[in-house]
Formats: sequence, structure tokens, C-alpha cells
Amino acid sequence: METERCSSSSKHLSKPKPPSPPSHLPPMTIKDNIKQQHKYQKPPKQYRGVRMRKWGKWVAEIREPNKRSRIWLGSYSTAVAAARAYDTAVFCLRGRSARLNFPDELEVGIVSTAEEGPEGMSAAVIRKKAAEVGTRVDALISQQKEKHRIKNPDLNQAPSPDSSDVD
Repeated sequence: METERCSSSSKHLSKPKPPSPPSHLPPMTIKDNIKQQHKYQKPPKQYRGVRMRKWGKWVAEIREPNKRSRIWLGSYSTAVAAARAYDTAVFCLRGRSARLNFPDELEVGIVSTAEEGPEGMSAAVIRKKAAEVGTRVDALISQQKEKHRIKNPDLNQAPSPDSSDVD
């Protein structure tokens, strides 16, 4: 009788079917999977001490030597301005041994002040100097963008006789 049970129960054994995806969700393609992976990856870092906020502003900060605290260097509209602010601060803190984003573009005033001795500079002074440089660079970059911006012509206005399409 036991043999009958085994033989009868073996008839009902079959390979389990893999679970099917829910009918309300479309199947993911390889392309969708790649997009999903890139969605959660951070953008590559361009400059030291600089990061981008979710809303597009660039911020710079630096850790004080031998401390856990950070010096806030400001928020800027371009990554270059934030990187220049970081360069100013790191040079004030570490002198000539600093690893800079733009080693060839340090300002003369910063170099002479930092060479007097980084131990004499407080976090507030470093923050102020870095903010000055970052703000100046931000302003220069925005001025350059304004110069290169093409004004949209008024298409409703009749052309003047002075302007011609043929040059």
C-alpha cells in the first residue's frame, strides 16, 4: 500500500512555476533597468570641496585641521565660483602644500596673507576671504554669460530699412 501512495503522489509532483510579475506593472526592459540604475547614482565630482544642491546651487565647505567642524564657504550659482572659494580657504589653512582645484589662479592678496601664517587666521576671516573670491568669480561668470546671450528679436515688429537680410 505504501508503494501505491508513493507512486500516486509522484504523479502530482511537478516543477514549480516561476512567479509571474503583477499584471498591472509592465515588464522592465534592459533600457529601463539602466535608467533606473543611473537615476540613483551621484554625478561625478568635478572639484574638491564643492557639491551641488538638489535645486542647482553649488556650495563649498572645508574641514578645519585637527577639528571635526567645518567652515561654510558659501553658496554660488556656478561650480567654478564654489571651487575658487574652496581654493582660497584651503590655501589659507594649509599654505603652499594645499591641493587646489586651480593651482595657477590664486590671487596675490590671498598668497601674501596666507604666507604670514595660517595659525593666525580664524575661521571667520577664512570664510570672509573665500566668500569674497567666490562672489567675485560668480559675478564675472554671470557678466560673461550676459554678453554672450542673444537677445530675442521682436517678431511682431516690422523690419527697419537700415537692417537687411543680405550681407
